[in-house]
Amino acid sequence: MIEPREPHVIRAPVATFLKTVDVVEGQTVRRGVTLMTLDLAEQRAELARARQELATAQNELHVLQAGGSATDLAQVESDVRKADAEIAELRRAREATERLIAKQAATRDELRQTELALARAEATRDAYVGKRQEMQRDAARNVNVSRLAVQHAHEVVSLLEVQVRSTEIRAPVDGTVYALPARSGGRVEVGAILAAVADLTSIQLRAFVDEPELASVQIGQPVEVSWSAVPNRSWAGRTERAPKNVVSRGDRMVGEVICSVNNDDRQLIPNLDVDVRIRVQSHSRALLVPRQAVRTDQSGRYVFVVQNRSIQRRAVVVGGASATNYSVERGLAEGEQVALPGAVELRDGMRVRIESEVR
Repeated sequence: MIEPREPHVIRAPVATFLKTVDVVEGQTVRRGVTLMTLDLAEQRAELARARQELATAQNELHVLQAGGSATDLAQVESDVRKADAEIAELRRAREATERLIAKQAATRDELRQTELALARAEATRDAYVGKRQEMQRDAARNVNVSRLAVQHAHEVVSLLEVQVRSTEIRAPVDGTVYALPARSGGRVEVGAILAAVADLTSIQLRAFVDEPELASVQIGQPVEVSWSAVPNRSWAGRTERAPKNVVSRGDRMVGEVICSVNNDDRQLIPNLDVDVRIRVQSHSRALLVPRQAVRTDQSGRYVFVVQNRSIQRRAVVVGGASATNYSVERGLAEGEQVALPGAVELRDGMRVRIESEVR
């Protein structure tokens, strides 16, 4: 399977509608080119509300840092000043009454009335002072909460400002738009894939190699890629990463071998299924037999060799392999004939006739 080496997947930053989509799948783009435009009217309205909430939170913090509501504080301060003036006046009246008593020009009862009024005035002033102190303590307790509210409001505004600035979705790199699920006028949710861009001149191939053949795969081996849609054309590459485990793929157990592939003509596109050959060994005079002639059981690999009109089981050691052949290193000699499976199950010692003789 063909994959981009460095895919850049673009996701929706917000839940919204797509106003326009300005590219088509397969189009080559330059970095910074506008791919699509988002409809962010809702986010702009949210930003206006968030800025108003930030201003309100900042004003509340300023009030608390000043000790409370300016109106309430001014009223308490006015009440304290009035109480102070009344106390000063009553103290002067008490002193005057005391002088008159000394001259026998006033009575003790008048003095007691003045002192009682003074005590009430002082109690009232103490109540106003206590109220002012309580307001200041409440404000101090709420300052930290208010600071957190201002911080949160700042964060919301910053986030929405970033979202509003992302009206235009731009290409992050030079490359090809190889995936474009976004549609003009459609709604997308946060994180939805809008497009994918990559440089497709440099791609990688994920080759699924059968488990018995994995031992011969090494990093740096030549790779040849072919695609049935383009006959008589192949692409060269090399193995880059050997598998770390084996996985199930249909009825096969395979290892995933990562290969680099030169794709200067950009004909190989992501998610394309192709045929691949990995050259694990190279022999100038290799002895080849068809893959279907080689069988495997608990004792190892073997073939049926045709001798004197019968077939004899013979153990073999195979080396490299291709899609159609095995390279036999030991167990066969050049020119010997091997039997291929057919409608009848082959058995050691079975009498046979060579197909060319039957005809």
